[in-house]
Amino acid sequence: MFLRRFARPSSLMMMAKVKETTGIVGLEVVPNAREVLIDLYNKTLTEIQRVPEDEGYRKAVESFTRHRLSVCEQEEDWESIEKKLGCGQVEELIEEARDELKLIDKMIEWDPWGVPDDYECEVVENDAPVPKHVPLHRPGPLPEEFYKTLEAVMGGKLDGAPKKDEPVIPATSLST
Repeated sequence: MFLRRFARPSSLMMMAKVKETTGIVGLEVVPNAREVLIDLYNKTLTEIQRVPEDEGYRKAVESFTRHRLSVCEQEEDWESIEKKLGCGQVEELIEEARDELKLIDKMIEWDPWGVPDDYECEVVENDAPVPKHVPLHRPGPLPEEFYKTLEAVMGGKLDGAPKKDEPVIPATSLST
């Protein structure tokens, strides 16, 4: 009764949208999450400009950041943002955005796209000796059944008999 007489409807709406907990240990509720996200996404779009324009990393970051920013600008409350993005809670999105800003700095430092044009990569073919600094990642042999099946498929020797757990359907029921 008190709330109906003295509180405005808009303030009632705001009271209903208050998040009390994230339900994730160590992740506190951010009351102004929308504003924080908008700020972080704008910073990300500014920082990613330092990465060369044609790099896939930059294109990917710009794409998903623009999308998330537009959702945050269109929606007013955290519930709508979480629902529309479908990528977790706004507090988690804030953590991801902060991590992305740190990663951009690391990527600039590492310069993975700065491979010289005259760089030659050593190619190891088949049974050529592998240098000692290269780990050996050779898969184990495939089961004998694989080779038998492959041979049967390649030779057209597979019969039309039903498999062990496959239901038998009479030919007359297929034509009706």
